[in-house]
Amino acid sequence: MLKRYRKWGDAESLGFLYDRYLHLVYGLCLKYLKSREASQDAVMDIYEILTVKLKNQDVEFFKSWLYMVSKNHCLMALRKVNPKMNEKFMESDVLVHPMGEDNLESDLVALEDCIEQLKDEQKLCVQLFYLERKSYQEIAGNSKMELKRVKSFIQNGKRNLKICLEGKDVRG
Repeated sequence: MLKRYRKWGDAESLGFLYDRYLHLVYGLCLKYLKSREASQDAVMDIYEILTVKLKNQDVEFFKSWLYMVSKNHCLMALRKVNPKMNEKFMESDVLVHPMGEDNLESDLVALEDCIEQLKDEQKLCVQLFYLERKSYQEIAGNSKMELKRVKSFIQNGKRNLKICLEGKDVRG
């Protein structure tokens, strides 16, 4: 997909690729920016950044590269709000990430993997409810599922995610 975008400028391929990691980008932005609105704006800004940077940069490992682009975007946004924020703080894993970025990134990878392992209905409902902040009613209306089924899929999906993450030794 990345090659298709670089070769032909196929925005649909880039959108599909970005969509795979959207929840991770949003989670990272939310962690740094501490605001849903700012994080949602950052997710859109990051996509725009990708459309430009990917035309000129040869990216071998998209997920890692996207993580760094997203992190840098958030840090720059924080710096705009507080220009006196010094470099030492900006580079300090201890202050920003008490458990370390490596653990966080591996936990996010584990979460993504566990979400992918859910049954289709559970995956859809969990993503819409937790990642897109849709209500039970919105999910039921958009997916044509009964409200009881939506609640059940979310509850069972959450339980299955917990079991999967515990199996991967991810702390809650």
